[in-house]
Amino acid sequence: MAVPVAEELTRGAFLGPWRLMAIDGFEWDAPATGANIAAFGFAGTRGDDLEKAAFPKARVVTIGECASHAVVDARIGGVAGKGAGEQALARPMLRRLEEDWLLIADRNFYNWEDWCAAADTGAALLWRVKADLRLPVLELLPDGSYRSLLVSRKVKGKARQQLVEAARRGEDLDEDKARPVRVIEYEVPDREGDGTGELIALITTITDPRQAPAGALAHAYHERWEHETGNRQLKTYLRGPGRVLRSQSPDLVRQEIYGYLLTHYAISALICQAATEADIDPDRVKFKRTVRVLRRRAADPAFSP
Repeated sequence: MAVPVAEELTRGAFLGPWRLMAIDGFEWDAPATGANIAAFGFAGTRGDDLEKAAFPKARVVTIGECASHAVVDARIGGVAGKGAGEQALARPMLRRLEEDWLLIADRNFYNWEDWCAAADTGAALLWRVKADLRLPVLELLPDGSYRSLLVSRKVKGKARQQLVEAARRGEDLDEDKARPVRVIEYEVPDREGDGTGELIALITTITDPRQAPAGALAHAYHERWEHETGNRQLKTYLRGPGRVLRSQSPDLVRQEIYGYLLTHYAISALICQAATEADIDPDRVKFKRTVRVLRRRAADPAFSP
C-alpha cells in the first residue's frame, strides 16, 4: 500500500523522467525494559559502558518520496551490536528500488557492494561520497562534471590502474570489478558551521550530462533534506518532541513505529493531493496544521472510522 503519491503535476517531484526519492535514518527512544535493552541497545556504548543513555534506541531507516515526504519502505533495528548500522538496515531495501526512481543518499550509505546492488535494480542513483574515495578523472565534461570509475575493494595495485586505463580508452569492463560513474563536485559558499569550505562530491549513474546537468543534480541532492523534514514531522508533530515510545517489548516497539509511519504516510498523501490540485509545492501545506485539522475531525462525534 505504501507507494509514491506524487503525480506528474506535483511540483518538485521529478527530475526529468526520475521521481526524487531519498534514504535516511533516525532514532527513537524506547522504554528501558530488559527486553528493549537487549533488542535495541544504547547509542554510543559498548559492552558494560557505565555512561549509558537513559533509554535504549530503535534505529529506523526509511526510503521516502522527497516531494510528498511519504515513506514507502522502512527497516527497524537497534543501535548497538552486529547489523545495527544504517547500511545494514538499508541493504534489503536497496534491492527493491523502482526503475523510474532517482535515489538520493548521503555519504554514510556508500560502499561498493550496496552501490552495485542498488544500481542493478535499474534505478538512477545520486549519492554523496566521502572525501577519501578515489575517483580518477577519465574525461572532463562540458557541464563541469567528469567521468570516473568505481573499483571494487578487492581490486588493488596494478590491477586497479589497468582498469582505470581501460576505462579511459573506452573499453568494456567487468561490472563485478568496476562501474562507470559521473562525478559532480561543488562547494556551498555561504554555508556556515562545520561544512564551511567543504567540497561536496556526488556520484551518479546518470553518465550523460544532457539528461541531467551538474547544476540540476546538485540542486536535486539538496532535496534530500525533505526526507529529514519528514523524519522531524514523525518525531515532533505526531509523537511529540522528546517523548519516549510507549511499548514495553521489542515487537510492540516495532508495531508502534509502523503505526506512526502509516499515519504519517496517510497525512503526507493527503497533503500531496491537496497541493497538486492547488498547483503549489506540498511544502507550502503545513504538516502541523494538517495534523490539528485531522485530530479535530477524528474527534467529531459525527466522524465515522
